[in-house]
Amino acid sequence: MADNTRSFPENTQEFEEKIVQVNRVSKKTKGGNKIGFSVLAVVGDKKGKVGVGLGKAPDVSSAIKKGVAFAKKHQIEVPIINGTIPFEYNIKLGAAKVILKPAPPGSGIIAGGAVRSVVSAAGIANISSKVLGTKNQASNVYATIEALRLLSLRYKREMARKEK
Repeated sequence: MADNTRSFPENTQEFEEKIVQVNRVSKKTKGGNKIGFSVLAVVGDKKGKVGVGLGKAPDVSSAIKKGVAFAKKHQIEVPIINGTIPFEYNIKLGAAKVILKPAPPGSGIIAGGAVRSVVSAAGIANISSKVLGTKNQASNVYATIEALRLLSLRYKREMARKEK
């Protein structure tokens, strides 16, 4: 009997994909309405890498593929020490204000939906956060990513200063 199982090369990095927001957008044209979708996707490997992508297409599945591809291409490295971030960080990006604080082991992810999706995809196990300003999920996700990127830069600078 023939064996129908195939062996594929293992993907070295397995990414977790989360869809944060799906928007239906329509545009008035001469021939009628043109409907499309925009999808905000968060991709992370749970080992300190995370990215965000916005995909736009006439159908949802294509928009998801585009968003995930962009997120994989534009990932950032996040410093994780004992399951949490090294220090507190506050950021204001547009209307979104995000506060990220390190938390002791066992406290888990104390965060709202937009921030939770980013930090869990990054692999941060213990963090406390607060979103102020806007309820717009896309703005909050982008603010969280920017906060993690700036936190990473500051951590690298401090590590370089300690080595001297």
